[in-house]
Amino acid sequence: MRGKIIKGIGGFYYVHGAADIAGGISGDGTFRTEHSRAGEEAALGEPSASSRIYECRAKGIFRKDHQKPLVGDDVEMDVLDQEKALGNIRELLPRHSQLIRPAVANVDQALVIFSVVKPKPSFNLLDRFLVMMAWQKIPCVICFNKVDLDPKEGVFYEQLYAGCGCRTLCVSAARQEGIDRLQKLLAGKTTTVAGPSGVGKSSIVNCLQSGRVMETGQISEKIDRGKHTTRHSELIALGGNTFILDTPGFSSLELPCMDKEQLAGYYPEFAEPEQCCRFGGCSHINEPVCGVKDAVEKGSISRIRYENYCLLYEELKNRKRVW
Repeated sequence: MRGKIIKGIGGFYYVHGAADIAGGISGDGTFRTEHSRAGEEAALGEPSASSRIYECRAKGIFRKDHQKPLVGDDVEMDVLDQEKALGNIRELLPRHSQLIRPAVANVDQALVIFSVVKPKPSFNLLDRFLVMMAWQKIPCVICFNKVDLDPKEGVFYEQLYAGCGCRTLCVSAARQEGIDRLQKLLAGKTTTVAGPSGVGKSSIVNCLQSGRVMETGQISEKIDRGKHTTRHSELIALGGNTFILDTPGFSSLELPCMDKEQLAGYYPEFAEPEQCCRFGGCSHINEPVCGVKDAVEKGSISRIRYENYCLLYEELKNRKRVW
């Protein structure tokens, strides 16, 4: 039987049977309201006759071949006990993508979530994440949550990242505002959800699914961060071949192993103005007659984004090369 790994804990892998969900998100990106009984059960994450979650072990040959099953992997499995839903993973099917952090497979895009306030966004951390995803060739959607607490800031943040090459939107999980727009961006894809703790990732995931409530935490008043309520990566079926992968929050992120000269290529808004740079291979920092610096002064490139670029460039410059 073919299936998809939705969770891995302590050497056990939980595999969603291939006979998937009827209902969920339709092709036009909206949630269907009428399902068959089997579809309703599957959309709620409950087993039906045609869709079950199997607890599996991986065959030892994977360790021998230095292969590790990942959440998101498509697999072939042998059912050992249909009644108890037990099985063995016997084959890992080819991956079309693989992320290093979080360690997941077959992701089509990333949804990075920051909050407008409480906590305020770290743009340096956001830019690090965008560089990491672009380096791994994974498209990214930027979502600012809690826009109901400060709508003006939300508009400013959307404008700030308008030229970064990513779709950007503001939502309010508390009021379920903007969720329909987000659903359309996720439809038919497998999306990994990432971001710092406390920004409302699990709350947004709750808004996207029916009949299931993930644990959510309160913000720590002292450190203005959330309690880590997502403790492991888990793939959640929304229906219509749509999956979201909720991952633990992060507070820091290292840049990938790359040369400092490559960094500008991950800032799409630099592409046009850098044609006006006097020198080929311009770093856009100290050189005279730099089209990128001119664009920053004119306001066509975000100063915040540019200043983060300079910090990341310096970090790469000072990084010791590991051979």
